[in-house]
Amino acid sequence: MNHRSYRRLMFALLFVSIALTTVALPAADIDESPLPIQAEQTFVELEFRRPIVLTHANDGSNRVFVAEQEGLIRVFKNDADAVQTADYIDLRSKVVYKDNQNEEGLLGLAFHPKYKQNGQFFVYYTTTDAPHTSVVSRFTVSKDDPNKADPDSEEEILRVPQPFWNHNGGTIAFGPDGYLYIALGDGGAANDPHRNGQNLKTWLGSILRIDIDHKSKGKNYSVPKDNPFVGRADAKPEIWAYGVRNIWRLSFDRKTGTCWASDVGQDIWEEIDIIVKGGNYGWNLREGKHKFGPQGSGPRDDLIEPIWEYKHDVGKSITGGHVYRGSKFPEMAGHYLYADYVTGLIWALKYDEAKKKVTANRSISWPEGADPLPVMSFGEDEQGELYMLTPTGHVFRFVKKR
Repeated sequence: MNHRSYRRLMFALLFVSIALTTVALPAADIDESPLPIQAEQTFVELEFRRPIVLTHANDGSNRVFVAEQEGLIRVFKNDADAVQTADYIDLRSKVVYKDNQNEEGLLGLAFHPKYKQNGQFFVYYTTTDAPHTSVVSRFTVSKDDPNKADPDSEEEILRVPQPFWNHNGGTIAFGPDGYLYIALGDGGAANDPHRNGQNLKTWLGSILRIDIDHKSKGKNYSVPKDNPFVGRADAKPEIWAYGVRNIWRLSFDRKTGTCWASDVGQDIWEEIDIIVKGGNYGWNLREGKHKFGPQGSGPRDDLIEPIWEYKHDVGKSITGGHVYRGSKFPEMAGHYLYADYVTGLIWALKYDEAKKKVTANRSISWPEGADPLPVMSFGEDEQGELYMLTPTGHVFRFVKKR
């Protein structure tokens, strides 16, 4: 081999070495080993119709509340062998739901942090009294029966006209600050045709933050004074963050208070975001970390990138969950559980908030021999244990892999 050939060979080997190192480093930094945990059906004697929310009242009663998309909320004791439920409140006469427009319906349920004292809870639903209109309302529990709510106690908090039937978002959740957060989609259709995501003059395509314990003139809520756009003539003061497409779902880490959201993508990318005050998450200029559409943008300092994304060759509709803070699985502590509705894949993501990087994305399996199911939503009980809801009407918990 002559000198020139030797140099070419060494250069080629060096290039391959650098390329392999560049490719390998992210994988080496991120733990992708499967967790020794699997899904298992629970509450096997119970069946639900399109269960969309599973939650608790944080009142020490150890009850589970399941909201069905058609408008019925059911309650039962947190016992895997439970055989019956009580109808906590039946809103089906008020709620629009159609199988061919299945992003409407009862989509959100949140109990007041002081529910034990005031008996208040909040519901997000598509109302029958106006086309494509979302309502957030307050209800109270019956004075005579803790397993019954008073259907006549409704007090409407917000009304949001939607241009289309899809992309309603629908998560409502109380933050550690005691305020109610409301995740709204961009209004629907494709490509955000009204450009709501980047328009602060509309609630659509944003996350709202309101104070439901105080009322301003003409409103059944007030706007917290420290909301980022208070006082701006070109912005809705209720907006906390914006530039989102269709968050499904949003939750708060019960230990750190961090706000997590999974935003459903359109063409190629599904994403997970950490929501911060005043944040612009890029839609419809960006999809995930990538330019979107002819008017899209490259990376910008004023646009917040997701902490994680995956392509549509992996899954096509992200379902966000919760950060695990239960006691049964110490190895899963601090991991954010999420899934994909289309493929049924389930993961646990670990994010180092100090270093701002993902350190693990570990798969969780379905029972051996079982086909993956679409995951409609995740839920959390009073102890911090997590559950998954499926359109088959079944609820799944997590167990050690057998």
